Amino acid sequence: MYQKILVPVDGSENAQHALEVACQLAKEQDTALVILHVPEILTHEATLAWGIGTTAIDASRDELEKLGEKVIEHASNAAKERGISHLETVVEQGDPARTIIDQAKQHGVDAIVIGSRGLSDLKGLVVGSVSHKVSHSAPCQVITVSG
Repeated sequence: MYQKILVPVDGSENAQHALEVACQLAKEQDTALVILHVPEILTHEATLAWGIGTTAIDASRDELEKLGEKVIEHASNAAKERGISHLETVVEQGDPARTIIDQAKQHGVDAIVIGSRGLSDLKGLVVGSVSHKVSHSAPCQVITVSG
């Protein structure tokens, strides 16, 4: 059914759950998986999944990028451990929702598997969540995974 699936990860538990679902779908259908990370400046302290640590409110862009590299590396390793062989990783700067949609178009994906809430959860209450924006604007199917 799917030829290529995009899964955005931000280090949150919900993103980790989304990755698990994306891997399950990809493995069942021998589908290519694109793991995307969009580093963003957070408005609150955040604890990351995969035992990576925390992100401080005042973290520099360089610190966020280094942490982002760890997030994508852990996600990639987790996908490989789940038997995913057709795998691509992308780290891209920009507005998370817009970047996810742009990458979906650029990679020609059939589906996006996204966590319902990520690290920018507090901001999402005010201006709308990334998953909500993606689900309304994506050029493909969107599967939203809640924790």
